[in-house]
Amino acid sequence: MTGGRAGQEALATFKDLCLDAVDVEQAARFWAPTLGLKVRRTGSDVSLVGTSETQTIWINQVPEPKTVKNRVHLDVHTGSLDELTGRGARVVAPATDEQAWTVFTDPDGQEFCGFVREQVPDYRLYEVIVDCADGEPVARWWASVLGGELERDGADWALTRASGVPFEYLVFGAVPEPKTVKNRVHWDVWVADPQLLIDAGATLLRPPGLDTAWHVLADPAGNEFCAFVPSTGQDATD
Repeated sequence: MTGGRAGQEALATFKDLCLDAVDVEQAARFWAPTLGLKVRRTGSDVSLVGTSETQTIWINQVPEPKTVKNRVHLDVHTGSLDELTGRGARVVAPATDEQAWTVFTDPDGQEFCGFVREQVPDYRLYEVIVDCADGEPVARWWASVLGGELERDGADWALTRASGVPFEYLVFGAVPEPKTVKNRVHWDVWVADPQLLIDAGATLLRPPGLDTAWHVLADPAGNEFCAFVPSTGQDATD
């Protein structure tokens, strides 16, 4: 990849990731060891936690099953393919000489990619991949939000070294199909004032309500994310 600095002051900082699932307990059993995390239960909320708060992944129960290919998916480090299939993953596309990763679906049917490593880190999330009609403007927008550096590989753009992001790359890759449904994987950010993100081009989808303290927004490509104001002290997400 070719690289360069985003060159802009960050508007927000990364908070955590969220994963929708029909069966929360099944998802927790699969993803906790797959990512090297531990299951944490707080009341009715289920999350996976690591050694830092930014390694948290909230598992949100949703009624709707997965119907289309995920536009946001996880890439993980793994010691072997059998390790993943033994937990219930299904191989969709094996690795090839030209493609170093294997495409799987988790027990909920959500796509992810496994990269076999000789040495596997304790925290196994490698990168987060976002499908876009055009990766460059979305990558540049997120660089303006989170800071960091941009790298390019053909039509793919990646944000790296953004403060607090607990994985190596946030990759924006071009795909021909449009976004049709709510993303089942999204991330949350901390921001002093959500209006800063709206002024920068985000769309407000849902303001805080009686039982929520966060703003649900969408980036210029329509990818949902949640914005939290630190003073609220709100930890659970949507």
